[in-house]
Parts: sequence; structure tokens; C-alpha cells
Amino acid sequence: MSTLVAAEVPESRSSSGFRFAMLLPGALVTFLLILFALGLVLFLAFRGNDGSLLGVGLTVENFVTVATDPLYWTVTLRSLVIAGLVTLATVVTAYPVAYYLAFHAGRRRGLLLFLVTLPFWTSYLLRVFAWKIVLAYNGVLNSALIESGIWSEPTLAFLNTPAAVVVTLAHAYAPFAILPIYVALDTIPKSLLEAASDLGARPFTAFRRVVLPNSMPGVLAAALVVFVPTVGDYVTPAMVGGPASTMIGTLIQSQFGKANDWPFGAALSVCVMLVILVVVLVARGADRRFGSRT
Repeated sequence: MSTLVAAEVPESRSSSGFRFAMLLPGALVTFLLILFALGLVLFLAFRGNDGSLLGVGLTVENFVTVATDPLYWTVTLRSLVIAGLVTLATVVTAYPVAYYLAFHAGRRRGLLLFLVTLPFWTSYLLRVFAWKIVLAYNGVLNSALIESGIWSEPTLAFLNTPAAVVVTLAHAYAPFAILPIYVALDTIPKSLLEAASDLGARPFTAFRRVVLPNSMPGVLAAALVVFVPTVGDYVTPAMVGGPASTMIGTLIQSQFGKANDWPFGAALSVCVMLVILVVVLVARGADRRFGSRT
């Protein structure tokens, strides 16, 4: 018996060492690329700007400026509205696709999933630039409307508008919404739908009472995956949006770029992170509520 215990001890230590060795690279990457970067941003947010990289002194003036200047409140609110519209449009259009993949795709499911992920193979900038070509004054959409006789001349109503930003971001983040919703739908036991049918539920009733509630965790996950990055996006508004489409990410980028005011840019970033944190906490509470109901 003692021999057996002695033989098991080195094996247990070896197993613990192996787990530690496997976790170490990920822990180092998390610390260096996430926690350290976040700590640096927090540090910079409380520094004064003297033109140097790390600023000078300790101050809360950056946060006071953000809180008292109506410009940043206006742009932040606009960013939240645009991100909310993008999230709504993306989830609403992604749900039918995910539903078809989960319940009706059959043998074509693998091919269709491949097509859904295919946009990831191209650059994000290329996809945004493609929409710029479509929406431009002499672009594809204006040309198609003129050729069809709907309009007699091109219009500037498509490009450099908030609607252009919403459409472009919704298309860019569509795969991020389809996949989590599909996973949630695919995990719903088919026996639940069969039971609902046996009890006389019509297809829409079964969807409303069985499918939709059980898929809400995936819907909320998709909404967060889309909402969080779009709030701080600055590339798309710069390429297809105009002055009325300026988002908070654009202001943050300008502080780290042309303005060379890294401390104030860091303070803006911290404020945006706090706003996103509130949204995530609300979504988490909603997720728990749906989870308890189902």
C-alpha cells in the first residue's frame, strides 16, 4: 500500500507541473498584453500632458474635461446609438441565418458555415472600402438606381452618413452574430420541439415558447460581441461616415495621433470602458434572468 502511494505522489506532482507549464504561456500573454496594457492606460489617464509619452504629475483634470465638455457626451451618446443600431440590425438579420443552419441546413451545414466564416479571410479594411465603392456618388448603388430608371442622377445621400456606418458595420460583424446564435440553437434538444408538436403547438408557438427563450443566451452573447467593438470603432466612420458620424473611437485615435495628448486619450478610453462595463453587466443580468426562466 505504501509503495502504491509513493508511486502516485511523483505522478501527481508531474501532472501539476505539466498543467502549470501549459497555463504559463497563456498567463504571461494575458498579463503582458491585457493587464499590463490596461494598467498603463489607467496610469496615463491620471497624468498631465507635457508632450512626453508618459506625461507628468498626477491629476484628474482629464476626467473633469471629459465630464464637463458636452462634445464628449454628445459623441459618446452618438457612438452608443450607432453601436446599438448596428447590434440590432446584425442580430435581427443573423438570427434567421443561424436558425436555418441549426434546423434546416442538413448536409449543407458544413458548407454554409464555411461560407459564413469566409469574410474572415479578407481584410477588414477591404470590406469597408468595398462598401465605400458601393455607396459612393458614382458607385454601384447609384449606378444601379440610374440604370433602372428610379433616379435620373446620382445622389450623395448614401455615403458619409450614419446609415452608411450602420450598414457597413452590420455587414462586417454579421459572422460574429451568426455563430453564437447558431451554437445556442444547435444545443436545443430536438425532443423539446417534438414534445411541443405532440402537445398541439403550432410552429410559431413552438418557436416563441421553446426555441426563442432557449436561444436568448446566444442572442445576448452575439449582441455583446457586436456592440463592444463597434462602440470604439474609428476606421469605418472615417471611411464611410461624415462629420455627423464621428464616434468616440475617432476622438480617442486623434488624441493618440494628431493631438499627441496620450493622457487625455487614455482618460477617454477609460470612460468608454466604464460605459461598456455597465452594458456588459446589464446584459449579464438579462442572461441570468433568461437562464432562470428556461
